[in-house]
Amino acid sequence: MRTIQIFQPGGPEVLTEVDLPTPLPGPGEIRVKAEVIGVGRPDVLVRKGTYKWMPPLPAIPGTEMVGVVDVVGDGTSSALQGRRVLVSARELPVRGGCYAEYICVPEAALFVLPDAIDPVDAVSLPNLQLVNALWACQGGRPVKAILIPGVSGAVGSTLAQFARLQGAQVIGTTAAEKEAFALQHGVHTLVKGDSNSLPAQVMQATQGRGVDLAVDQLGGDMLIACLRSLAPMGQVVSINVMTGMPTQDVFKEMRTLLPRSPGLRTFSMHTLDEDPPVRRAFMQDAIDQMAQGRMKAPPAQVLKLSQIQEAHALLDAGASRGKLVIKL
Repeated sequence: MRTIQIFQPGGPEVLTEVDLPTPLPGPGEIRVKAEVIGVGRPDVLVRKGTYKWMPPLPAIPGTEMVGVVDVVGDGTSSALQGRRVLVSARELPVRGGCYAEYICVPEAALFVLPDAIDPVDAVSLPNLQLVNALWACQGGRPVKAILIPGVSGAVGSTLAQFARLQGAQVIGTTAAEKEAFALQHGVHTLVKGDSNSLPAQVMQATQGRGVDLAVDQLGGDMLIACLRSLAPMGQVVSINVMTGMPTQDVFKEMRTLLPRSPGLRTFSMHTLDEDPPVRRAFMQDAIDQMAQGRMKAPPAQVLKLSQIQEAHALLDAGASRGKLVIKL
């Protein structure tokens, strides 16, 4: 079978196509024949060798796959044969393995998909799962306005749509060539991504109030700008630091903003590694939301397995829109 492996960390060029024997499922396992494979930020971190939950090398990256069950192992349900399923590496012992034509996984790791969800759309379900979990962390606090820097990516565009459905004013930043895309997919107001001027732009867009929630994927100066854009009792949630750690004293900045009582927290789905029922419930919510048409997957950029290096180059350059997928 065709797979993509990395033998050493590096740029997109280290992603190597390798033919490996097609695996057979062991007891309690099923085999999935891939139809669509998702490409996302965790895969980039694995490729660079910086992922905190790094699989051992040589590794097959890939954290999400949609395909059809073609072989069932001993002790598994024969009713799964021929069913379309989602494989999420969040349910696997190793965070990876999906850049392959076939994968064998424990039966309990699967999510059976309804026919109403297109396979290309289904690989966005882990992002919607993350958004469901992130929103739950608000503890029911109302969000009248939200700031999403880098809003045109897979997570950002999913969060924008979700927040808009909750009645929030959605403010985002994106590159000039992606502004039309952002406005078509949930964003009410676009502001420039310059961290120095961003707080003033946000205050103008919210009539001087600020945002109740800012979800920062970038880090660096943008995290400070998000803090300065908060409404009273607002909160920044840091989910990534793609541009690096802030160079300023974050706590000193929060003390400077004390009259607004700003909050800051980090968020990772790995928090639920030891709570599979809760994690799986967030995914089932995502499946139901998409199947019922309440949430739509962001538009996909569809590539071939042979274009995996190109897909990673797009992510490295911040040039992707919506969800990057590999269709087999």
